[in-house]
Amino acid sequence: MNEFSIQQLTIFGVGLIGGSLAKALKKANYCKTIIGCSRNEAHLKRAIELGVIDDYQLNPTEAVAQADMILLAVPLGAMETVLNHIKDTLQPNAIITDVGSSKASVIEAVNKVFPQGYTHFVAGHPIAGREQSGVEAAIEDLYVGRRTILTPLDTTDKSAIQAVRNMWEAAGSIVEIMDVEQHDKVLAATSHLPHLLAFNLVDTLSKSKESEDIFRYAAGGFKDFTRIASSDPVMWRDICIANRTAILEMIAEYQNSLEQLAALIEANDAQGVMDIFSHAKQARDCFVKKFEELATI
Repeated sequence: MNEFSIQQLTIFGVGLIGGSLAKALKKANYCKTIIGCSRNEAHLKRAIELGVIDDYQLNPTEAVAQADMILLAVPLGAMETVLNHIKDTLQPNAIITDVGSSKASVIEAVNKVFPQGYTHFVAGHPIAGREQSGVEAAIEDLYVGRRTILTPLDTTDKSAIQAVRNMWEAAGSIVEIMDVEQHDKVLAATSHLPHLLAFNLVDTLSKSKESEDIFRYAAGGFKDFTRIASSDPVMWRDICIANRTAILEMIAEYQNSLEQLAALIEANDAQGVMDIFSHAKQARDCFVKKFEELATI
């Protein structure tokens, strides 16, 4: 029996997410060969220098010709293009998976490229990240103790699902299965809305006539809250468009809550404001406690 669970993993988009998975799998001795593919040769050469990948290809068809596992770690808007490039040169049992933050849009792209359905595509999303981007930001323990959500369809090959599960577990992740629509709603609330708020707040304040003083005297709270506004704008632009329905629902819900808080402040309702803040503190403290308990498992 071969010691490697994956013979060749081909990663499209060797940045923070794809690069961190590659480093984790290398540490686990899980793949025989890891190939990177993108249009940026200098970036791929840097990935080799850092020991993230073993080799690279600029031609997508050549990159997947021998691959038994393919990871799409590109912006959501590029998924369909990559799939079109590789569809005719896949090995018969090659497995394709992705890391996109919106699952419905990725599955839609797969169905456009493979009209009869592709049973070896397993939609996935690791719930982990950093505000830094690029291969230099990749770390081998990014996924340790973090959840990865898989959203396979009823038609998805069970062995393919298991192979993708095994890969993420080898990287230290806790794998869960979730319905596509539920995933997109949950992520709109817990990830997409916070990023939009951070981007929007920084953009708003930067355009204020007092912006110089605002940023000069900003303290740790501002830095902590706006940290994720340093994330990749291209990636988050694509997420907004891909998951727009769920995101717009969350924006509307948040706007309603913000208007209620503003009304309490305007009415000088100290107790009403206190009730909201106390409930929020209790909810977050409970979340942090559960998160810390999970990290110790």
